Amino acid sequence: MEKTIYIADGTVVTADALVEADVVVREGRIAAILATTEAKRQWLAEHGAGPLERIAAHGRYVMPGLVDIHCDAIEKEAQPRPGTLFPLEMAFLEFERKLPVHGITSMYHSLSLGVGLSLRGDHLLTRMIELIHALRARRAMVRHGIHLRYEVAHLAGLPIIERLVAERQVDYLSFMDHSPGQGQYKEPGSFERYVMKNQGVTAEEVKNIVSDLLNRQQLVDWSHLRQLGKLAAESGIAVASHDDDTPERVDDFAAFGIAVSEFPMNLETARHAAGRGLHVCVGAPNVVRGGSHDRNMSAVDAIRDGSARILCSDYHPASLLVAVFRLVQEGIVPLPEAAAMASLYPASALGTGERTGSIAEGKQADLIIVEQLDGYPMVTHTLVDGRLVYQGAPYYSV
Repeated sequence: MEKTIYIADGTVVTADALVEADVVVREGRIAAILATTEAKRQWLAEHGAGPLERIAAHGRYVMPGLVDIHCDAIEKEAQPRPGTLFPLEMAFLEFERKLPVHGITSMYHSLSLGVGLSLRGDHLLTRMIELIHALRARRAMVRHGIHLRYEVAHLAGLPIIERLVAERQVDYLSFMDHSPGQGQYKEPGSFERYVMKNQGVTAEEVKNIVSDLLNRQQLVDWSHLRQLGKLAAESGIAVASHDDDTPERVDDFAAFGIAVSEFPMNLETARHAAGRGLHVCVGAPNVVRGGSHDRNMSAVDAIRDGSARILCSDYHPASLLVAVFRLVQEGIVPLPEAAAMASLYPASALGTGERTGSIAEGKQADLIIVEQLDGYPMVTHTLVDGRLVYQGAPYYSV
């Protein structure tokens, strides 16, 4: 008989309320949410005789596991500095171990094709995708998905994208255009500085990189990419635009079948995307640090405005849970809404919201228990599909 997990006396963060309740987990799902003394007594009288693992959650929050739809940190795990490539399996397994500690139960690894940084080379990207599929089929601590980020000027990579989409090897597809002079690199020299820093190339070498990129950007077949985006969306793969800097750009990408606008660069564009019914995604590091490291739109401003409703960790997994609580502490949104921005809303954007992303009877038991130290959130327990995959050691003064 499979063991039942009984989470007692916690403050349960549902999609719309905080409830003092016990949560029962059986056969990988949330079997019951017991909010009254009578309901608890009745359940224990009927079911308490079987194998039962009790977790005390008094003074802690019981929250849905976090769903991170954009995080490229695994690339830095594999190649923390230019020219220092570590074994991909080591990178994946070591990175995975960090995720339950941060409360992340679903990770969509953001792997980029076409920029030439970290794993952003064709052979390394395809090897990592194959590795993630192979390892998650054998064993996994959390749910692993693939977020494929395609640089539209990488013309040679188009057949790879088409094959991965046709074979349903990816869960999420975003279109990027990082060519200089527009979007994220509108400021003169910003692209060159970024490439020199991250690739370790000289000023003369970066001139050749820019020239080649601009030439290829002129050859992009946008109509073909639109068809590819629509094909992905129709087959159940969520599609996103990236770094939208004008409402017109959002409108252009709407023809690709996009559901998500990632990191719009100003509030006008974020509002326009939200007005079109798109999910607007902003970065948790932006919330935690108090602004964009590229001096773009403040994530808090977009959240306060009601335009942005999805948080992702972007490049720093530890920021996701901290950002949720920072939004509450600063009075931006209440905890159920802040938690949903990092769980239910991203899950819904990627088509899994009916199964996961919130605490409700019958849903998959992806749960975290969180305590606070002077307002700083720390995960004490993480459950994925009803399995306890992480339990933190108690903290003592020394």
